[in-house]
Amino acid sequence: MDKGRERMAAAAAAAAAAAAAQCRSPRCAAERRGFRRELDSWRHRLMHCVGFESILEGLYGPRLRRDLSLFEDCEPEELTDWSMDEKCSFCNLQREAVSDCVPSLDSSQSTPTEELSSQGQSNTEKIECQAENYLNALFRKKGAMFDMATKKKQRKTEDENREFKVEWTETFAFIQNLNGLPTCLICQEKLAHNKKSNLERHFTTKHVSFSTKYPVGDARKKAVEELQKSQEKSSSVFNYGMQSSNNVNIASFVVSQEIAKRGKPYTDGEYIKSCFINVSEKLFRDFKNKGDILKKIKELPLSAKTVKDRTVKMSSNITDQQVEDLKLVSSLSIAVDESCDINNTAQVSLFVRFVSSTGPKEELLGLLPLKGQTSGEDIANSVIECIERHHIPLDKIVSISTDGAKSMTDVRNGFVDILKEKINHEILTYHCIIHQEALCAQTFPEEICKVMELVINMINSIIAKAPNHCQFKEFLVEMESEYPDLLLHNKVRWISRGNVLKHFASLLTEIKAFLLEKGVHYPELMNDQWIQKFYFMVDVTSHLNQLNHKLRGKGNTVFSMLEEVISFENKLSLFAQDFERETLIHFPSLLKHRQENNSDIDICYFKTTLLNMREAFLNRFKELRNSKATLAFVKKPLNATVTELNFSPFNIDIGNFEMQLLDLKNKELWSSKFERLCADIEILEKNKCELSSQHKWSALKHLEKEDMLIFNTWNSIPDSYNQLKKLAFAVLSLFGSTYLCEQSFSSMNLIKSKLRSRLIDENLESRVKLKTTTYKPDLPKLSKEMQGHCSH
Repeated sequence: MDKGRERMAAAAAAAAAAAAAQCRSPRCAAERRGFRRELDSWRHRLMHCVGFESILEGLYGPRLRRDLSLFEDCEPEELTDWSMDEKCSFCNLQREAVSDCVPSLDSSQSTPTEELSSQGQSNTEKIECQAENYLNALFRKKGAMFDMATKKKQRKTEDENREFKVEWTETFAFIQNLNGLPTCLICQEKLAHNKKSNLERHFTTKHVSFSTKYPVGDARKKAVEELQKSQEKSSSVFNYGMQSSNNVNIASFVVSQEIAKRGKPYTDGEYIKSCFINVSEKLFRDFKNKGDILKKIKELPLSAKTVKDRTVKMSSNITDQQVEDLKLVSSLSIAVDESCDINNTAQVSLFVRFVSSTGPKEELLGLLPLKGQTSGEDIANSVIECIERHHIPLDKIVSISTDGAKSMTDVRNGFVDILKEKINHEILTYHCIIHQEALCAQTFPEEICKVMELVINMINSIIAKAPNHCQFKEFLVEMESEYPDLLLHNKVRWISRGNVLKHFASLLTEIKAFLLEKGVHYPELMNDQWIQKFYFMVDVTSHLNQLNHKLRGKGNTVFSMLEEVISFENKLSLFAQDFERETLIHFPSLLKHRQENNSDIDICYFKTTLLNMREAFLNRFKELRNSKATLAFVKKPLNATVTELNFSPFNIDIGNFEMQLLDLKNKELWSSKFERLCADIEILEKNKCELSSQHKWSALKHLEKEDMLIFNTWNSIPDSYNQLKKLAFAVLSLFGSTYLCEQSFSSMNLIKSKLRSRLIDENLESRVKLKTTTYKPDLPKLSKEMQGHCSH
């Protein structure tokens, strides 16, 4: 390396080292490796702490500053990698001007440093002395001595907190914008800093004619006021237009949301708009601003494409909200089921249940299409890909609920086992409680099942043909029957059996008369044993329906669902005793038949049927029974015993848990909250029983949810009981059934019907999500993100 470059680098190094001693900037103090990085570090230190580049530029012009920038293109790994380059401006930089300025290079001058160098100094010490002299010479030429001890750190303009001065408006025709920075009233240019010199330079160089035409005084003051008024007027018009456009967009989102919630086609947007316009013509006839109202309605963008786009955007916004909450929770559960749409495309419904800051949530995370096979591996890959796409850790999953199909539960190749391998802890797996109840309900003897088959055949013979169906309905009206028509049995939805049988039993007399009139003869209708089995099935399915209604819907905890099942098991024992006593209190239809026809009821046969059904219930729900103590913790933590609880899926610190539980049990302030919780749940259950006995199932939806009562209680407990709350919220997040998956499939079939079979998977998912979610899309945010367009 030539001596000139070595001297230059050493000078920079010495100056940078001295400067860094006075500066605490991380970049200045950073240790860097390699020659290029050292030069880069020195360069920053000189610019940041000394201002060395500006000095060199003042001495030798912009060429040297430009040459220094060439360092950015050079990056040798080691010192030996640096070599002379004839094409490099820095390597060929002329040193004459520099040598003229350094006193040590002038033979007529001498310094103490030079004197020491002649007394056996090393080469490195000589270079350091030359660097010090070099910098002193530069600063002397600028008229100031270089004193590192007194050199102040340069301030950034942003750090000076300059404020806009009111007098600048009249002097330079500037105003302060919303960001607190100056904006020119004449050309609307915005400046970066509140510096008077910047404003003055802008005004005197770009608006000379204005300065001449309106000299300082009343003339300029009046001109500036006119500019301000014009500015305010244009801003007002712009803001009004933006707000008006924003309102139109929000209204368009609202209509699109209602269309999606009700499962209506996208084309209904134009239909709704047309109705809106026609109604407004009459409704606002006497309004002075009728024209403005109609104009706004006509501007509503509600074409099929617009409604579709709005639906997708709202669904995406809801997904963002779901994922944001899911990332904050410590545990979640999933419910997975699979069904086919109208095009025989397998769709996997993935629901997640978790406890957010506002309470328990049950949300559709995805409706996932399977284009190929529907094996357990395909379902697992689809579910895992969906969860990971949203950056949700799989280890947060604490339980899985499925319908028990082979593709879900098969050993090694089933969805559950494949997912378990991806999770680093034990998880709870549940077979849907409602599905297990359905399987138990199908344990009727073959003779009773044949009764159901014959009932279905009779119904089909009446209503399958249009003429017969119309005549039958007219016949029921003439007979003033309780029901105006029969119901068709749906084999997929087995619970419809109870409603079908109930209607058929109520209309049995009318059905006999109508079939006799048509010349259709069913000898079973005259057989007392067949009639007994029929009425027995009517009463039993009625009890099963009540259990099913209690298990369905939102807001149920797994523990309360298990309690309902255990309660029904005991009811089956009671029903068997009812037959043994021959009272038939709980079988009103069969009792009425016995009273009216003096029939001899086959007590033993029906009692055995009930006991067999009870046995089927007892053999199921094993995984729930094994977790009963853990599931009960959310309601009754004061009765909990640590040894009976299952902590493995929930990542609980058992030591802290034991201490916190003991503390909770002995603090009246906190333990009394769970006594009040039990009282509130008792009132809730009482209201449920009253409505169920009256068959007011829709009214049950308006009652307060049990899981919210539990959440509010636990949420009021301080975070010092964090391990107790962690377990409570994890248990509260468990799914007991796949009912929501089944409900989403009903929505899917409504939305993607024969008339809308070309609906693509993305749009289907967005519509089902909007129909099932409890989240509300952020309409103001979505509206601001898009540009308003009037409808054409």
